[in-house]
Amino acid sequence: MSSELPRQQFVLDTSLFITEEIRREDESLEEAVLHLLELVAMARLELNISCHMPPSIHDELAAMLRDREVGEEVFTKLDTWVVRKSPDRYGVTIPANIVYNFVDEMSDRVDRGLRVSEEAIREVEQLDPENLAATTGEDGTEAYMTEADRVLSKMRDKYRRALRRGVLDSREDFDLLVLARELNAGVVTEDRGIISWADEFGLRYVRGGRFPTLLEEYLRETGIEGYTPE
Repeated sequence: MSSELPRQQFVLDTSLFITEEIRREDESLEEAVLHLLELVAMARLELNISCHMPPSIHDELAAMLRDREVGEEVFTKLDTWVVRKSPDRYGVTIPANIVYNFVDEMSDRVDRGLRVSEEAIREVEQLDPENLAATTGEDGTEAYMTEADRVLSKMRDKYRRALRRGVLDSREDFDLLVLARELNAGVVTEDRGIISWADEFGLRYVRGGRFPTLLEEYLRETGIEGYTPE
């Protein structure tokens, strides 16, 4: 049947495999990833749908999965059914307006980051000098965090949100978008920054949590013999 269908391609992000949105009830991460890869395999064989991943994303995902101690079957299926391909960084052109928008956004985010830092400095200035040193508890041990430490911890969280949330913040993210543009493929991700910039790039995208359902619907509606979703 695959020869009768137009080819579809998707580029997969790490977040697709890690998100809890792809897990069914009481399903472990390993079981969810295996189910996803089985759908990817069936879509490849029956529907002419191929899934790709830049090597940088593959390495990032493999490290995350190993940290979570998934079995070798996951890596075997990943290497078999998800094509690793480096993006053509020299051949793919990016419209100047996209670069302009990126520079403009980063400039705005730097300003926001500076405001977060200034607020933290003012908050520390208001602290009692005695609270800037570590305190000792009743058992004679030093407290884990001083008041200044708490201010700095809060500042780091706010600074990270100001600079990184909803923006391309890694080479892996950029590789994903460039490869999708090169292949005219859809992007599959749960990352809001990638989704935002997929729009800028004029790319199709699917939320990671919806991807297994999308493949299941394709398989069901095309009447693949023997396919019955669990």
